[in-house]
Amino acid sequence: MTPELVISNLSKTYPNGIQALRNVSLKVPAGMFGLLGPNGAGKSTLMRTLATLQEPDSGSATLGDLDVLKQKDEVRRILGYLPQEFGVYPKVSAIEMLDHFAVLKGIIDRRRRKETVEAILQRTNLYNDRKRKLGTFSGGMKQRFGIAQALLGSPRLIIVDEPTAGLDPAERLRFNNMLSEIGENLVVILSTHIVEDVSDLCSRMAIIAGGRVLLTGDPAHTIDGLKGQVWKKIISRDQLPSYEKDCVVISTRLVAGRTAIHVVSGERPDATFDQVAPDLEDVYFSTLRSANQQAA
Repeated sequence: MTPELVISNLSKTYPNGIQALRNVSLKVPAGMFGLLGPNGAGKSTLMRTLATLQEPDSGSATLGDLDVLKQKDEVRRILGYLPQEFGVYPKVSAIEMLDHFAVLKGIIDRRRRKETVEAILQRTNLYNDRKRKLGTFSGGMKQRFGIAQALLGSPRLIIVDEPTAGLDPAERLRFNNMLSEIGENLVVILSTHIVEDVSDLCSRMAIIAGGRVLLTGDPAHTIDGLKGQVWKKIISRDQLPSYEKDCVVISTRLVAGRTAIHVVSGERPDATFDQVAPDLEDVYFSTLRSANQQAA
């Protein structure tokens, strides 16, 4: 049984004065865990810290009896990591590159390495393209190759940072289906700003902004907390400032040339508003808005 990852009071301030993490504490069980937040929220700093690539100023992180911050070599043996920027050697084939990564992971026996590499290529649906040069891969194929290298060595913890950014809808769906299958028996942290990915894949989640954890929980449960409180109206763009002044507008969206607003209120703002079923995007934007108001 995979133990849970326990993060306690992690803080990090960079030399330029930016405080990227502010006493971040999370409990991450086995399965898919979504870390949701805007760009600059501190997600990548947290991911790099857990991946043993940088030191926090204070705090702790453990995976069962393993000290993530102090036992770096041991952590790297059971870690699979797909960073936000994952480069490949364009003139090397997928199978050659994965074989090289397998050696780096300590899989020295040639026969075992061949079996491992081929099995992972099958699992990530890249086996038929294994002899193609990585420079010819599409964005989705490169991301699947990134997961392939992360799966080497039978990891217990997998970290993926903004994996679907830049993928077309079909590639994003294929990638997410693969992540979902992988995440059944491992601790998989999905760091993203795409709300739909967390809603589709994750049984647990956290919203982070300004280096702070704002909300944690089961996505469905957090959505239930907004039931009966989200209202929608189509307005013209020039009406938006007036509604932002009088209502708690949590999101705006362009629909057929007009602006659709979502408002949070315990009662109908006026007869022109329609009640809508909340979704995780409403939870996300209302949480960020509350945090911004408290900070102001």
